[in-house]
Amino acid sequence: MRKKVDFLIIGSGIAGLSFALKVADYGKVCIVTKAAAEESSTKYAQGGIAAVMYTPDSYEKHIKDTMMAGDQLSNEEIVRITITESTERIKELIAWGANFDKTASGRYDLAKEGGHSEYRVLHHKDRTGNEIERALLENVKKHPNIELLENQFTIDIITQHHLGIEVNKKTKDIQCYGAYVLNPETNEINTYLSKITLIATGGNGNVYNTTTNPLISTGDGIAMVYRAKGLVEKMEFVQFHPTALYNPHEKPSFLISEAVRGFGAKLKTIDGKEFMQKYDSRGELAPRDIVARAIDNELKLKGDDYVFLDCRHLNKNDLIDHFPTIYAKCFTIGIDITKDMIPVVPTAHYNCGGIKVNEFGRSSIVNLYASGECSSTGLHGANRLASNSLLESLVFSHRASIDSINILNTITHCDEIPDWNAEGMVLNEEMVLITQSLKELQLIMSNYVGIVRSNLRLKRAFDRLDILYKETEELFDRSILTVKICELRNLINNAYLIIKMAMERKESRGLHYSLDYPKENEKRIL
Repeated sequence: MRKKVDFLIIGSGIAGLSFALKVADYGKVCIVTKAAAEESSTKYAQGGIAAVMYTPDSYEKHIKDTMMAGDQLSNEEIVRITITESTERIKELIAWGANFDKTASGRYDLAKEGGHSEYRVLHHKDRTGNEIERALLENVKKHPNIELLENQFTIDIITQHHLGIEVNKKTKDIQCYGAYVLNPETNEINTYLSKITLIATGGNGNVYNTTTNPLISTGDGIAMVYRAKGLVEKMEFVQFHPTALYNPHEKPSFLISEAVRGFGAKLKTIDGKEFMQKYDSRGELAPRDIVARAIDNELKLKGDDYVFLDCRHLNKNDLIDHFPTIYAKCFTIGIDITKDMIPVVPTAHYNCGGIKVNEFGRSSIVNLYASGECSSTGLHGANRLASNSLLESLVFSHRASIDSINILNTITHCDEIPDWNAEGMVLNEEMVLITQSLKELQLIMSNYVGIVRSNLRLKRAFDRLDILYKETEELFDRSILTVKICELRNLINNAYLIIKMAMERKESRGLHYSLDYPKENEKRIL
């Protein structure tokens, strides 16, 4: 099948859906998503979305907090754009029907999370992302110009490489003409030709053995752009959420929101001792990189498998009212968070790097945009400030929509693009080759490229990964394509980028902490 559209959107989280609603009045829109439409990282975002709403908060305070959390590696111009546009984007989200919790006086009930100096996080109980996803999907499904195709796996974006023209990293005018998309139900690989393509495929958390990300988060968009010779950056900065529920063998790991610590919960070792003040004067409200590294250090010092998050001193009714999902989840495994401490561990959560884009979401490839976790706007720097990610998606999908609408009528479809050639491919009947390679990859990354790294660990990871890469590429080149082999290939690409960029960064910065380059103020502790 060949399909022509004006706008092709890959992914159905907040980034893809908000972009679709913005551009749909200007052309034919097609959203392809690899699972059910609502199955995205957006759905699982518990804490909320940060924005300046009331005094005494201000744009300058939010900007300062973001720069500090990013270890001063954030692009200040991008930070300023994002924060100063935050209030308008929230108003649009509310107009689309998203509901946020309010106080009895009618003001929004803003929360405070780690790294924030003011109360500025809008939320819907502890299901904020789910509420946003619901509202956006309802609007998307009503729009006559938007076609939403579920369970469609995008294999690669189409460039002049597919016309037989050599493309490399030095090629300055690489162009995107659409994408090749696998329909797993029919095994057909269809050709989608588009004038504008937006990649909004989310993160790559499943490159690690444990992650809060849904199983679909396999770094597909980042890998596609990397293979197409587009620019990818800052992949070494992987955020480990400090507090995932310790429940071995559950995948994905269940997140205990940052907002619980903002609500007053305390971190304690198994013997009941608080420890965060040893690491940072802000205690439990320090940025995530500091809290995750502190927990990791306590676990290594004591040989424990987890630490505790203690909510027992908090008002029972308020705790359950604010965090009903967390309360219910913990209760299913025998933990009453009003009476029992919650066992937690740091877990891979968010990728701060990705497809390099400018202030309008443009990638280095012509007519290709990226928004959301798969992109690198410069907002997060070396570490993401909690609840800035949903905001970033809104801001840059908005800016990408304006930019792409302005150039839409200057672009024509490329009809010379050939269909995918699957001639000579055979069905891989040994799934163990894929499943075992995935397990190996995830253990390599978790053991050698985790919260604390070293040159020796990174070199070992790089060498092991090279073997997996060669084996998987050989299998890919001769196999009838399936989602599983494509995901494995994408995860290996992502792992390579994380390791390579970590090896190139000769310092400890934010989320990348190396034993070979300790920070002066952290040598005493770590």
